[in-house]
Amino acid sequence: MIKVVLIGSGNVAQHLIQVFLQAQEVDLVQAVARNPSHLAALLPMDKITNDYQKISEADVYIVAVSDDAIAEVAAQLPFNNRLVVHTSGSSDISVVQDNNRKGVFYPLQTFTKGKAIDFAEIPICIEVQHEEDYQLLEKLGHCIAQKVVALSSEQRKSLHVAAVFVCNFVNHLYHIGHEICTEHDIPFEVLYPLIQETARKIESLAPSAAQTGPAVRNDNHTIEIHLDFIENTEYKTIYQLLTQSIQHVKKL
Repeated sequence: MIKVVLIGSGNVAQHLIQVFLQAQEVDLVQAVARNPSHLAALLPMDKITNDYQKISEADVYIVAVSDDAIAEVAAQLPFNNRLVVHTSGSSDISVVQDNNRKGVFYPLQTFTKGKAIDFAEIPICIEVQHEEDYQLLEKLGHCIAQKVVALSSEQRKSLHVAAVFVCNFVNHLYHIGHEICTEHDIPFEVLYPLIQETARKIESLAPSAAQTGPAVRNDNHTIEIHLDFIENTEYKTIYQLLTQSIQHVKKL
């Protein structure tokens, strides 16, 4: 059994708690939260503490807090030479204090409170400072997921930037599409099959090969109709920038 102490109470922390509780080879010995009541629905209160001096002994300590709080939290850990890892996609491994062995355990997924996630399908990206810790983190990753990937801090940062484009920015475009549909009394779910087919296509095609629409066809007549239709100046600018970017890629 791999003994784990999890530090944090946000979306990532809560999802990790739930999946660790279901993993047969993981013993979640304790969770640490500033406000223990935030985790009361997931764990018995005797397994939650807000006192760093009462942290239990474990094989790995997972700091699942916001990026700007990782260093502060890691600095409060009252021990030395133990494996302390964070779950950030963009923070360097070096944010963990030097008195402990450093690592990263980054689940590449978007997490929303109350929305169940199948961890088996999530890539776990890991990094270690000391080679002897790699096998432990790899084993922990495979306890909850099928795919474990070793990435450096620089690679993970690149992946996180790519993830913002394919997840956060795309979701914002869903929001714009939803607004347009709502304003014109169209059910947004009419777009679901289109969204799903677009996502499925890139499993077998490069995104550039899967690109369709007026921009890639240089259909300037349709583009002008769309731009005349869009009243929101911010959305008009986004439409123009994406159209230009698609056309630029086509020329390469």
